[in-house]
Amino acid sequence: MVRVQSVAPGSLGAALGLVPGTELQAVNGRALEDFLDWEFLTADEQFVLSATLPGGDAVEYDVERPEGLPMGVTLEAPRIRRCANHCDFCFVDGNPAGMRAPLYIRDDDYRLSFRYGNFATLTNLKPWDVARIVEYRLSPLYVSVHATDPTVRRWLLRNPEAPEIVPQLRALAGQGIAFHTQVVLVPGANDGAELVRTLSDLLDLGEPIRSVSVVPVALTEYSKRDLVRELTRAECRAALATVDRFATRVLAERGFPWCYGADDLYLQAGEPLPPAEWYGDFEQRENGVGAVRYLQTQIAAARDRLPDLAGKRIGVVTGAAMGRLMPQVLAEVAAVTGARFELVVVENPLFGPSVTTAGLLPAAAIEAALRGRADLDLALLPAEAVNDDLIFMDEVGADELAERLPMPVRLSYDFADVLTEKGVPV
Repeated sequence: MVRVQSVAPGSLGAALGLVPGTELQAVNGRALEDFLDWEFLTADEQFVLSATLPGGDAVEYDVERPEGLPMGVTLEAPRIRRCANHCDFCFVDGNPAGMRAPLYIRDDDYRLSFRYGNFATLTNLKPWDVARIVEYRLSPLYVSVHATDPTVRRWLLRNPEAPEIVPQLRALAGQGIAFHTQVVLVPGANDGAELVRTLSDLLDLGEPIRSVSVVPVALTEYSKRDLVRELTRAECRAALATVDRFATRVLAERGFPWCYGADDLYLQAGEPLPPAEWYGDFEQRENGVGAVRYLQTQIAAARDRLPDLAGKRIGVVTGAAMGRLMPQVLAEVAAVTGARFELVVVENPLFGPSVTTAGLLPAAAIEAALRGRADLDLALLPAEAVNDDLIFMDEVGADELAERLPMPVRLSYDFADVLTEKGVPV
């Protein structure tokens, strides 16, 4: 059973009389477990929906749904599958106190992997989960592999019952499921020869493994630093050399690199990023792979839509990681708009200086950096730093922060999304 959260006015769901709080029980007699069942089972043009209204009345609807017409029903959030692993490098376990409650949930949910690109380990799959993945063709899935050697992987996950990942991937691939995978690189555990083995094993699985990202482990001040450490520059360079060998080989064989280093791996190694075309469709940009080049492509695509902002002084808030790369991006925007862009690099007091991504900046740190900057006509804040409700990591709303600052602010993903005639104060 799933429950209705909202119904769009004028939609098919509204015409049926569905209202918030309605319990959706079954479609054609098949019980509804979650949003996957709802979306896939109601995709037919005709079906019978069994439901219970908020007052307790049981109803059945004979639904005739024109092809492509949405139901207009938003469901309450599903119960998240919790992670059974206990990785020493788990970022959730490195969270400080005082943040949004959901940030302390360690999820490992194949449904979120398919829907949002969240990485899952597949260690908690039951036979019926596998059956649903195959039946609904939940592909591609995003999978945290980390290591293909069973012993090394179980050690990394701190889960002695974790199944072997290569047979799992092979079995699902045989049923038509594809994967984007990642290796979070932990020095002394899955780097060096183990990284070579992992990439070799994934490559041997063939085309179902669409990509592999190699990401340096990220630790907060609250992580288990007595058990795991960050990579050195030399270790990052060695890992990049391995990534480049595999990427060069696969590029020759398949026409695309397949194996990618995260932007942060290049930064920590002190090496330049590959060009934008290296990343193809940027399928792992949410994992920090090609994020900078993607931003540049978005700006380039919007050149003709960017207005004349000559005389404007615009502050751009970011974290330390992008602080090293943003000047070249801002130079391109400034050349087109005529505005003066000033980079405001903010250190993270919530997680500690080792956490350098802009998407984890708390509102308090942004406020401290901007509260005395009445000289700015506008400040652009990283949109990744807020959730869907526009709340920052430290439970401060974007509107609250805006009221405390002396200049107008805009949440932006790529500059082009807000740098319009209407988006910039005059």
